[in-house]
Amino acid sequence: MNITVMKKPKDTSGTLRRVLKYLSEYKWIFLLIIILCLVSNILSLLGPSLAGSAINETAAGVGKVNFENVFYFAKRMLICYVSASVITIAINVIMMYVSKFIARKMRKDVFDKLMRIPVGYFDRNQSGDIISRVSYDIDVISTCIATDMVSILTSAVTVIGSFAMMLYISPIMSVVVVVTIPVSVAYTLYMRKKTQPRYSRRSVKYGAMNGFVEEMFTGQKSIQAYAYEDKVCGRFAKVNQDAADAYYQADYYGTTVGPTMGSINNMSLALIAILGCVLYMAGGVTLGQISSFVLYSRKFSGPINEIANIINEIFSALAAAERVFRLLDEAEEAADRMNARALCDVKGDVDLKHVSFGYEPGKIILNDLNLQSDAGKLIAIVGPTGAGKTTIINLLMRFYDVNGGSISVDGTDIHDYTRSTLRGAYAMVLQDTWVFRGTIFENIAYGKENATREEVEAAAKAAHIHPFIMRLPNGYDTVISEDGGNISKGQKQLLTIARAMLYDCKMLILDEATSNVDTGTEREIQAAMRRLMSNKTCFVIAHRLSTIRHADRILVVNHGDVIEQGTHESLIKKVVFYYNLYTAQFE
Repeated sequence: MNITVMKKPKDTSGTLRRVLKYLSEYKWIFLLIIILCLVSNILSLLGPSLAGSAINETAAGVGKVNFENVFYFAKRMLICYVSASVITIAINVIMMYVSKFIARKMRKDVFDKLMRIPVGYFDRNQSGDIISRVSYDIDVISTCIATDMVSILTSAVTVIGSFAMMLYISPIMSVVVVVTIPVSVAYTLYMRKKTQPRYSRRSVKYGAMNGFVEEMFTGQKSIQAYAYEDKVCGRFAKVNQDAADAYYQADYYGTTVGPTMGSINNMSLALIAILGCVLYMAGGVTLGQISSFVLYSRKFSGPINEIANIINEIFSALAAAERVFRLLDEAEEAADRMNARALCDVKGDVDLKHVSFGYEPGKIILNDLNLQSDAGKLIAIVGPTGAGKTTIINLLMRFYDVNGGSISVDGTDIHDYTRSTLRGAYAMVLQDTWVFRGTIFENIAYGKENATREEVEAAAKAAHIHPFIMRLPNGYDTVISEDGGNISKGQKQLLTIARAMLYDCKMLILDEATSNVDTGTEREIQAAMRRLMSNKTCFVIAHRLSTIRHADRILVVNHGDVIEQGTHESLIKKVVFYYNLYTAQFE
């Protein structure tokens, strides 16, 4: 498994456009949000003006204050601020709902994509990193949409409105603000170059940490069996430290933006105060105008500080979005040919001619493989580890496509069949068993829609797991925990065998299907499976050679080549490679 450390995003604008495509489905809601933001900010911007008017009323001196007017402006100011707050709450609630729907849509797109991409993608990437993209990265995007977009819009309106009011009150004092704006913008752009690649690295490191944790939890029993806990904790400490360092480095620069922008704005406020005093003494402005200008300057500088902090969060969201979109851009399985037809009325004749294949360019695993299996025959594939046995199964199912040669079923190249019907023509039982959280009945009936209880029980009896099921508290309605943690490995394998027996198909693939059951049970299952496999084409990968003695043909694979083939008896008589494999298991 390898994880590529992300560099600085190459197409920030492109990523942003793709995020906006998700938002475009709610354009009318966003139009409403914009209108509400304008109303809310206008009401907020009226507050400082009303406060200035109230202060002017008190400037007449003791005993000359018109409190009726003061209370009039105070009441209007209170109404404006309360109304603005209520509208802002409504905006936030609406945006939370919108962000929820967008996150749901994005997760659906990602999950649907995962169902369409080749198996090789999962071989190359850690499952924890993939899960991180589905959960953590999309959560970051959703949070940004729910909070940061409204804040940016509100801040922009506030900045523009406040600056307009400051120009109206005193163009001279506004010069101070105009001077500080370029400094703030230049600093923000500089920090953008610093922070964005660090936020990208943070997302990657968190994905790597999730992948490591997922692997360790899966192998918890092996870790404890080998007393490897301390070493695993040491490795996790390194991975955790890398994630913490990435988080720190991203936030280190991010947290300096707000205080620095605050210092710039406080310097601006100090200059405004000095200039305002000079203008007041010269009779150029009133106390109320100075007060209003200071309040507007705070409204102006506050959003700029907020924007500086929000920009860091947006950079983080864009880094997360880029990881999500990179997954969405992964190449899918090649589309079926234009004239591809459904594989119906399967007989089970399978023919491999001059097949060559390698998982990586230049590294060929299978060389000029030839195999012909007539319908209803049992083909066993044996050989040392890494010889290419499982690769043959991957090619039969079109999990991968051949580099050279051809594979045909019933006389037709498998590329001329639709991929779904080709795979549907096989039932599979793998050494790595898979069960899901659900009832025993649901797990066995997984491959056959509308299976009856009688059919499921018949398959379970054939797989010799019916007695075990009936001893469970709820029988076939007993719920299996996630990944079958509450049943043994052998019982999980028996369930998958029962699932394959129930599946109505003409071809069957067994990849060391009885490796986790005892010898006695294995003999019983082999006899039952032999009866059920009659008139079906079966491909069996076996390490225990005693289980495939009855095969119609045995293929001996080594270094990607079929070096021997024949029946058990004929291969034993040759006293070559198969003979050595077989006798080695009984010495």
